[in-house]
Amino acid sequence: MQVRKFTFNPWQENSYVLYDETGECVMVDMGCVSDSDHQELAEFIDDKNLTVKYIINTHLHIDHILGNYKLKETYNVPVLAHENDEFLLENAETYAEQIGFKLQSPPPAIDKYIDEGDEIAVGNFKLQVLHIPGHTPGSLVFYNAEDGMLISGDVLFYESIGRTDLIYGNHAALVKGITSKILGLPETTEVFPGHGPKTTISHEKCSNPFLKHMC
Repeated sequence: MQVRKFTFNPWQENSYVLYDETGECVMVDMGCVSDSDHQELAEFIDDKNLTVKYIINTHLHIDHILGNYKLKETYNVPVLAHENDEFLLENAETYAEQIGFKLQSPPPAIDKYIDEGDEIAVGNFKLQVLHIPGHTPGSLVFYNAEDGMLISGDVLFYESIGRTDLIYGNHAALVKGITSKILGLPETTEVFPGHGPKTTISHEKCSNPFLKHMC
């Protein structure tokens, strides 16, 4: 599995295209909002001659879904996310206005719910779905065991974890989910977060102030 990171929108959100030698790909947390964002993404898809299979979301905060509407129109593929975050779509336009941001179009609905234990098959690779609530009720991470890669959304960052002071946040649940479901993965696993640089399980065990008791 190959990972291409894009950093989009005023929140410096990391969007990912995951692909392999078959040419199939999945788009994760598409935060592209400007014309230049969309052009950069489209040029990559065209240059690599990729076929988009899904748009998937680790969670549905506004900075992670800004590109979903246009990309769904362009590629005509389903949007996958956890059912427990659906309320965030319903309130997205109102929330955007509250922070001084105007959505060009309302975000599309979830086409297929995904949850703990599901697998998303793309080309010759598979993503295991893990449900780790706490940042949002429906926060997910996607793990590719064969290549040792984890797309962690806003659950786990380089030396930090997701905010839990937002609506329905739960710090205890987030830390419990990380320690029970993520920190047991191989220590060499690369972690690709929703903001900031990538990291590894080994580094976070010993250097993350919220988790270093696990070292």
